[in-house]
Amino acid sequence: MLKNNFITAQEAAEIIEDNKTICTIGMTLVSASESILKALEKRFLETKHPSNLTLLHSCGQSDRKDGIQHFAHEGFVTRIIGSHWGLQPRWMEMIANNKVDAYCMPQGQIAQLYRSMACGLPGKISKVGLKTFVDPRVEGGKMNDRTKKIDKEMSEIIMIDNEEYILYKSIPIDYCIIRGTVCDEMGNLTTDEEAMKLEVLPAVLAAKRFGGKVIAQVKHVAETGTLNPKSVTVPGVFIDHIVVCDNPFEDHRQTSSWYFDPSYSGQLRAPQSNIQPLEFSVRKFIGRRACMEIKAGDIINLGTGIPNDVVGKICNEEGVSDDIMITVESGIYGGVQASGIDFGIGKNLYAMITHHEQMDYYNGAGVDVTFMGAGELDQYGNVNSTKMGDRCTGAGGFIDITQNAKKVVFCATFTASGCEYSFENNQLKILKEGKIRKMVSKVGQISFNGEIARAKGQKVIFVTERAVFEIVKEGVVLTEIAPGIDLQKDILDLMDFKPIVAENLKVMDLDLFNINGKSNLKEKIINKK
Repeated sequence: MLKNNFITAQEAAEIIEDNKTICTIGMTLVSASESILKALEKRFLETKHPSNLTLLHSCGQSDRKDGIQHFAHEGFVTRIIGSHWGLQPRWMEMIANNKVDAYCMPQGQIAQLYRSMACGLPGKISKVGLKTFVDPRVEGGKMNDRTKKIDKEMSEIIMIDNEEYILYKSIPIDYCIIRGTVCDEMGNLTTDEEAMKLEVLPAVLAAKRFGGKVIAQVKHVAETGTLNPKSVTVPGVFIDHIVVCDNPFEDHRQTSSWYFDPSYSGQLRAPQSNIQPLEFSVRKFIGRRACMEIKAGDIINLGTGIPNDVVGKICNEEGVSDDIMITVESGIYGGVQASGIDFGIGKNLYAMITHHEQMDYYNGAGVDVTFMGAGELDQYGNVNSTKMGDRCTGAGGFIDITQNAKKVVFCATFTASGCEYSFENNQLKILKEGKIRKMVSKVGQISFNGEIARAKGQKVIFVTERAVFEIVKEGVVLTEIAPGIDLQKDILDLMDFKPIVAENLKVMDLDLFNINGKSNLKEKIINKK
């Protein structure tokens, strides 16, 4: 009978050679192969090997401490190709200080690139990314001065039937590191207790296409033939080495904040009464106003930041979760989403599909409404959510999702860094203004192209605590202000461009100020046509 090669984490680290390309699979700290990553880091710090690696990853894979943060040492990795580093401070520092070649590609395009590579294609063809910073004619996804000096491009523009597309080029994989829950002695691997399905099999098959090796970390080993074949995510014939985690509580956690909760992986449904409502805050206020953009029957998407942290919870406490379908880029449907460092998972889900299949939906049909965070808005309707000065968080799934959504709702505070508010007597008062303006004449990086959005008639709303804007053919229109806000002093004087002020400028709904109760969201969306 075929048997797999079971090794220790230290032995796995010894296998990796200098100058190779490593692909890791995970999102936040979900499915991070901590035993293997820690052993690799330990070997490099002690011996300076392996060195000069290329690290390829589709999602952000850290909780500010672990995950691919273990690779963030000068000389260990000299080229990183990924989508998001917002929870990876050492990587953002290395990129900002030109210590590594850094390429940013849309998260969904990387996840789907594995599938294209697996079936022998030269790359992934898509319209996603056109006229944003990942377009090779703009910045080519090069995130620092060091990378901009390199001639190598990760993509190119091609024409098909007189239409422009981006070809995201294949990236040969030498080693693919994955994680599962249980494998049998043959190596057949399940992911039953993982909180996401991710793009595990396409990445494995992409590595195999280039003769690469696959190393898997698991919690348990079962007798061959005892696993339900429908539960097997990766057949054992595609796995070269298996590491059984010797400290699962620390190195095989379901996510950063807890070891295992079956309500996040579908083995249990938690009582609704256990899900506590959010405390009132400026983020909840913005989320409430943003939720007024949905209608019954909508399929919506939540991005990181304010959307994921508050929108799903607002919908749950307002009783509208059954009137809409909430999705997240990781592949989850319904439920109540975890927030912050646990982004991408949900309690009491209705469905969970793979990451690359979720992106098929977002890139193709397009979600009805997506809620996204934002850093800057300019006079052309361009939005920057990916790089603020030298601090580059990257795109994540932002470009994939916003470019094809039927409606985009950006959620952000009007200014940043130190703003303080008072929400009393149905009035918003600015107690202390933020130091950083977000309404700028020209964004620092084009994450969302307003010109393309206007040309195709995409509905785009920009929601802040004091003002709501809409991007239309004529430009950026101010459509609403909060009660208690001075139009000139609190809005126009703090913008680097002059918006169009709507003739019928509205005042925000007073229900948004209900600090201890609901905002009557259900009534509003059920009656919306």
